Amino acid sequence: MKKLSARRRHPLAAVVVLLFALAVTGGLYAAFAPADTAKADDTAAQSLAIEEGKKLYSVGCASCHGTGGQGTTDGPSLVGVGASAVDFQVGTGRMPLQQQGAQAPKKKAIYDQAQIDQLAAYIASLGAGPSVPSKDQYSPDGADIAKGGELFRTNCAQCHNFTGKGGALSNGKFAPDLTDVNPKHIYEAMQTGPQNMPSFPDTTMTEKNKKDIIAYLDTVNSSKSESPGGLELGGLGPVSEGLFAWIFGLGALIAVAIWVAARTAKAKKS
Repeated sequence: MKKLSARRRHPLAAVVVLLFALAVTGGLYAAFAPADTAKADDTAAQSLAIEEGKKLYSVGCASCHGTGGQGTTDGPSLVGVGASAVDFQVGTGRMPLQQQGAQAPKKKAIYDQAQIDQLAAYIASLGAGPSVPSKDQYSPDGADIAKGGELFRTNCAQCHNFTGKGGALSNGKFAPDLTDVNPKHIYEAMQTGPQNMPSFPDTTMTEKNKKDIIAYLDTVNSSKSESPGGLELGGLGPVSEGLFAWIFGLGALIAVAIWVAARTAKAKKS
């Protein structure tokens, strides 16, 4: 009986196997490599931001806050304040401080946003703290304005006035005017409690509540808001209204009384 000759492979079989192997390898690479590459790129970008932020810090901040952010007699420690505090203080021009005083005033920022992000990245690397909020967190869209007004009058109006116009505090300090303040900075101020202001973390005031307050301030300080009482006198409340009444109201009454007395005296002489 003749032995069956071994079946010869088709000449294209090796090519098919090779193409299949390449397809499987490419699929695995597509599934895993991009994520790993993106993660590596993000890590490299973050490391670069921290390094650049450290350089900026050494030039503009270390003289008051210490070479490692540990603080000195001229400035508090920045360990654990988070990126949000840096974005607020530097973004509003309060830092670097122009001169020592009762309070750091708002002024034109000397760093652009890219540099502020780098400084924030470096300070965040020193210790965990509040991160910079996203636009969804501070945008007034869809917020409860009435609830925001209630929260603001309960927690903020004692210092900032009921419409956010600001007010004087003790020892040369003051609550700043909140008109035309960037919503992101208002959110960050509530997060971090800068200077004389108490902080309102999410455990005390939720993200939704902060958003509601921002929406309230955006509404009462817009050109669309109305004053039911007529002339609002700057929205500064009963102090300005009382002062107006005493100076102009009482002054007008005195002027009328003098005019009446003078006319009466002339009438008697004639």
